[in-house]
Amino acid sequence: MNRPRFQYRPPNFDAPPLSGAPDARFEPAPADGVLPDGFFSTTNLPTYLKVSGTWRRPRLPRMDCVVVRQARDDLLVTEPRKVPKGGLVAVGSTEDGSDGIYVHAEGFLAGRHSANEFGFMQTEVSRERPVDYAVLAQLLGEEKQRGGMIVWVVGPALVHARARQDMIWFIRNGYVGAMLGGNAVAVHDLEAAIFGTTLGMSSSGEGVEGGHALHMRAINAIRRVGSIAAAVERGLVTEGIMHALVTQRVPFVLAGSIRDDGPLPEVVTDTQEAQDAMRAYTTQATFAVFVATALHAIAVGNMLPAFVDGPGPDELRPLTTICVDQTEFIVTKLRDRGTHQAFGVVTNAQDFMHVLRFYVERWEQAQTPASVSR
Repeated sequence: MNRPRFQYRPPNFDAPPLSGAPDARFEPAPADGVLPDGFFSTTNLPTYLKVSGTWRRPRLPRMDCVVVRQARDDLLVTEPRKVPKGGLVAVGSTEDGSDGIYVHAEGFLAGRHSANEFGFMQTEVSRERPVDYAVLAQLLGEEKQRGGMIVWVVGPALVHARARQDMIWFIRNGYVGAMLGGNAVAVHDLEAAIFGTTLGMSSSGEGVEGGHALHMRAINAIRRVGSIAAAVERGLVTEGIMHALVTQRVPFVLAGSIRDDGPLPEVVTDTQEAQDAMRAYTTQATFAVFVATALHAIAVGNMLPAFVDGPGPDELRPLTTICVDQTEFIVTKLRDRGTHQAFGVVTNAQDFMHVLRFYVERWEQAQTPASVSR
């Protein structure tokens, strides 16, 4: 199958103007969580700082953060709220190397575009534009083969849209390294597992008597036994997405919001703690799939770098991100917020999950020795 291969070209630090660039400057934070004037605000693109005459890439890159210089010239990208008083923060207003800071926007483009036109997999976002599911399946399959961390960010519409069994299939077959979402996706899945309904609707989409209270009854049942894991262990929950995550030992993070019912015991209600919990997996992510969740997709997208480290110091590759929603608005907003490398898929969750699973299963079959020999 022919598809674009994005080979990273590192900057030429031996040629002007980068060869003559000064060392990056660092200034101490005046107080805990307060940054010095002129601090450098990070992007999700490959970024280099010149320290002691050597260009270095900071660890744990993401946008809307700062670079802190630690012991032995270790550079760490961190949230401003985590910077301690006296912490050495990179300062500079330019990204072209003149302040000792260089953002390499064209690293994957081989000089075909300017930095202002940057985009790894630039495509129009439209429900009328065809989606090459064979490419998406191949990318997902190759990521599983290389042992990458595939992070899924999903919303409750995935459960309503009858894509639940497909999500379970991806979990059980090793295509989910971690699942991030909110209280609702877990509640609706657990309601389906315990009562066979989602928000009081049967699988045929018809309301059942007293159905409006069933999601609350599901929450109460989980809270009574103490946790989702306990509900699985005790046989209260015998199938579903959360059951698959627990039995397959796939980690998940459920971030709370003001509108949450309950919430479930595992829901992290402090927003900063929830961000930290999600960041534990976004820093490991090598592939991301967002399905039917506007707020969590944009939030997690902002925590992801646009690239993944390869085996060598300058062997980077794009962090493939697939964003699925039934409206162009959500997919476009994610890309406009800085997740340039995202594949935008405008369709409903049911269709996407069904079709992606079909192509992944076909891709798997093509990898077997019998298929290769024919």
